[in-house]
Amino acid sequence: MSEPGRGRGEAEVNAARRRLAARRRDTERRVAALRRDLNSQLETPGTGDDEHDPEGATLAFERAQTQSLLDQARAELDDLDAAEKRLNDGTYGSCLRCGRPIARERLAARPAARTCIRCANRRR
Repeated sequence: MSEPGRGRGEAEVNAARRRLAARRRDTERRVAALRRDLNSQLETPGTGDDEHDPEGATLAFERAQTQSLLDQARAELDDLDAAEKRLNDGTYGSCLRCGRPIARERLAARPAARTCIRCANRRR
């Protein structure tokens, strides 16, 4: 196994670990809050007839929106796990598409970034 953060200084690796840990804490809090919201929405009594209940469509939309946000937050946790693994195996900060370094500013803003800005823009 390679040294963590191969090609990066110890201070930079430690800073990346702190950013990833902070983002993980924030995301875990968001997941917990969204779970509570979804459970609360599911406990909200409805008529069971979304088609004819004027509130039914709104409740269904709110539940779907909360579930979507929860799915996104869980995917972010997966991305953070993958970033931690890249940090440990020495590939963190290298674009997974082209192999070039990912800008420090991008990693500061998006610690789990997998691609450089150039490759990220190509996907659009």
